[in-house]
Amino acid sequence: MTQAERRIYLIQALRKEQPEYAELQIPSAAQEQKRLLRTLLNIRMPLPISEAFLRVQDAYLQEEIHRKGVTQFAGMAPVQEELYLWQGDITTLRCGAIVNAANSRLLGCFIPCHGCIDNAIHTFAGIQLRLVCAALMQKQGHEEETGKAKITPAFNLPCQWILHTVGPVIHGGVSKRDEEQLASCYRSCLSLADQNRVESIAFCCISTGEFRFPNRRAAQIAVRAVQAYKAATHSKIKVIFNAFKQMDYDIYRELLGAN
Repeated sequence: MTQAERRIYLIQALRKEQPEYAELQIPSAAQEQKRLLRTLLNIRMPLPISEAFLRVQDAYLQEEIHRKGVTQFAGMAPVQEELYLWQGDITTLRCGAIVNAANSRLLGCFIPCHGCIDNAIHTFAGIQLRLVCAALMQKQGHEEETGKAKITPAFNLPCQWILHTVGPVIHGGVSKRDEEQLASCYRSCLSLADQNRVESIAFCCISTGEFRFPNRRAAQIAVRAVQAYKAATHSKIKVIFNAFKQMDYDIYRELLGAN
């Protein structure tokens, strides 16, 4: 199958699952097809899927990520001992684990083509990620607590693992509890990564953006929490601070003393 043929196959299969979209016309333009496919993946509930579908989906997603360009963590230079700074799309980073800023349901973002990192990670990891997260949450029996973390395979992403953590949502000013919960996100992810012998971990800017935590304060808490954890535990895990936006990159450069 070509990439275009895979895309059409996946769209047709997903349309058949959902009666309200069964008669939906498939656009002729590739970019519109990609948007439609992402929409159908985003809104799909965590239900069983055929192995045939997964084979095509996996081939399609891996090719899409390859075309975006994969960044090798192994080629990065630290800005401080065992601390790294990188600007880019976290779904294209090959490292031990990446951190997903999840919501309390831990099932990914259901808003079609939403710009949050949760949506991007679930989209390019594939349907399997929502299925395994649903199994974790069913076993847990309640929504994920703020500041905790869960680990899953990364499926089609170039990293090995995904750490899912729920950061605080800011309503008005930032409280001491908000700050402690955000620091707890970093500690929980690092601890869980160490328990699973993960050698490198890339943190997104947890709770900024949609959750409205002020960017500079969030970065200060992130750096302090990582440094404190490594000092207290003597962990040798390599930590990448991933900034997608230029503003966040500039803040971390200043905080880490990067040239």
